[in-house]
Amino acid sequence: HLRSHTVESPNSIVKRGTCAFPTDDPNLVAVTPDAENAGWAMSPDQPCKPGHYCPIACKPGMVMAQWSPDSSYSYPSSMDGGLYCDEDGEVHKPFPNKPYCVEGTGAVVAVNKCGEPMSWCQTVLPGNEAMLIPTLVEDQATIAVPDTSYWCETAAHYYINPPGSSVADCVWGVSSKPVGNWSPYVAGANTDGDGNTFVKLGWNPIWQDSALKSTLPSFGVKIECPDGGCNGLPCEISPNSDGSVDSKESAVGAGNAAFCVVTVPKGGVANIVAYNVDGSSGGSDSDSDSDSGSSSSAAPSSTAHGLKAGGFAALAEKPTSTTAAPSSTEVSTTAAASTTEVASTTAAAESTTTAAESTAAETTDASATATTKAAHSTTGGKASSTARARPSVNPGMFHENGTSPHQTTAAPSGPSATQADSAPVTTTTKKGEAGRQQGSTAFAGLIVAFVAAACFL
Repeated sequence: HLRSHTVESPNSIVKRGTCAFPTDDPNLVAVTPDAENAGWAMSPDQPCKPGHYCPIACKPGMVMAQWSPDSSYSYPSSMDGGLYCDEDGEVHKPFPNKPYCVEGTGAVVAVNKCGEPMSWCQTVLPGNEAMLIPTLVEDQATIAVPDTSYWCETAAHYYINPPGSSVADCVWGVSSKPVGNWSPYVAGANTDGDGNTFVKLGWNPIWQDSALKSTLPSFGVKIECPDGGCNGLPCEISPNSDGSVDSKESAVGAGNAAFCVVTVPKGGVANIVAYNVDGSSGGSDSDSDSDSGSSSSAAPSSTAHGLKAGGFAALAEKPTSTTAAPSSTEVSTTAAASTTEVASTTAAAESTTTAAESTAAETTDASATATTKAAHSTTGGKASSTARARPSVNPGMFHENGTSPHQTTAAPSGPSATQADSAPVTTTTKKGEAGRQQGSTAFAGLIVAFVAAACFL
């Protein structure tokens, strides 16, 4: 039998089902390029699909300059960072006249006095807020600090991995290793319109609520201002079983985790210094409860200093807060192992595709968590460079709320197709995110969910 054959026009040819990560900009960092995300700052099993925005990771000290113009500080449109992947599988800049990445304000330097490299893991926002963007700190490195031109005037957020960690440890990890979302400390910063930079340092409530707490970190962290003029010093965490911070203006945020905030004046620079608690300057496994010298301090401010929405509010009137809880929307929110500081790596990030556990968000009282104090040792704190990626990052875990005295968390939901649709529609904000600030300044009295409490198995 004769069969007719139709010659398709070029426009009718079906393009491939994913968009390729751009390789023409040295300021971009490819995240797990050999996984399904193929370099995009997304989960390893999350390809960049047509009709969606795909976030990008930038070199240390730089911030992403592309996101959906229609995105807002409400989930799920807060996922719409990066480049737009059109229906033909081609990528487009939402802001054609802007580069992929721009320099941050340069107001914060990560200083490593531990004698071994350590990785700082920035969360992807706008995006799924997984800790995928790596900065390897050997001696010191300028970390990315956004100003008010950044998306919704939000801050940058970091998980601080222990000495001996690598950029491959910027992952949604496992509870047996204190890296990625399980790292002991978190930090963040942003610069306001007056040029003041707000720097926050705190305990990670996820680490505090885990069995990892029984082994104290071998390193502490503190903020120093070499040029003086800062308000809020001292601000330091020397490992202790009480989860306290050394600050005259400490506060308690999500998960009852303590934190402190330092204000750096315009033109100034703050160092976040990591040091061995035994006072050594090398990679010693010796452990001690002794503190390193505290930072020189200017007169502490008598009022709270707030970071921009999406970052942190300083001294809060309420002890706990609400956090985002994606209980009903199926969105791929798994996280990935990250790449090297600049060059792409092929770190094997195992992604799992477990079925979604779409349980409703449960309201939990942080104070109800049993705090039985087991004997703490100060051994360990060294990181393994191999960690398995876990499913289910909770979008909005750094988002601010001031509407409830309780913290909400959600059971993990398994990964689905991809992130939020390309044309963000106005959706009803989830209950756990009812009071988010959308681009406004976070003033004293507002409470911030610095990191979500547990959202994992």
